[in-house]
Amino acid sequence: MASSSTSISTTTTTTFSTTTTLAPTTTTSVPGFTATITDVDAERLAHSHTPDCPVGPSDVVLISLNHWGFDGEVHEGAIVVARDQGENVVAIFQRLFEIGYPIESVIPIGDLPEGIEDEDPDYNNTSGLHCRLATGSTRWSEHSRGLAIDINPLLNPFITPNILWPENSEKYLDRTLGEPGMIVDGDEVVAAFEGNGWLWGGYWTSIKDYQHFSVTGR
Repeated sequence: MASSSTSISTTTTTTFSTTTTLAPTTTTSVPGFTATITDVDAERLAHSHTPDCPVGPSDVVLISLNHWGFDGEVHEGAIVVARDQGENVVAIFQRLFEIGYPIESVIPIGDLPEGIEDEDPDYNNTSGLHCRLATGSTRWSEHSRGLAIDINPLLNPFITPNILWPENSEKYLDRTLGEPGMIVDGDEVVAAFEGNGWLWGGYWTSIKDYQHFSVTGR
């Protein structure tokens, strides 16, 4: 059910920019990080939100931001997360931008074709809110509360004794590959999330969820 929290419009805009001197007479501006937090309604959330979801549209916010891609360019993206985590998520993505961490895409689940995350064996989109049950469970996923984010899933798969997701992520079972976008123990991506109160699924024991960060550790 929706909370009684008061709606806000744009609440945060963060800018980070640098200028690098390449030669005595040549200056190149590095694109800056920007992020804007806005309200979101059920229509905007589309199929990422369901009537029985444990949170309502007023409990989450849409963060429009930019990020580095694997092509070395800066791209626009957006993610939906719990309202009370909006500032923390902005700080996380600003840090990822600062360290040049590449992300394939950051697109809200409701903006994608419904079911594509299960139909595309190479699924690699970064997202937050998704009202669904936890994989292999009858309880709500932390994504259903906007308290979890999956980063570059193809490169950082979800692994159980019986499940590998995404389907074509077998190559990345080897966590020593060192390829851009992979998340490993103690790296700057883990530090960026942990420094803002989000815990990594790569530290789980019987199950490994290398793409997954959450506030609750679930």
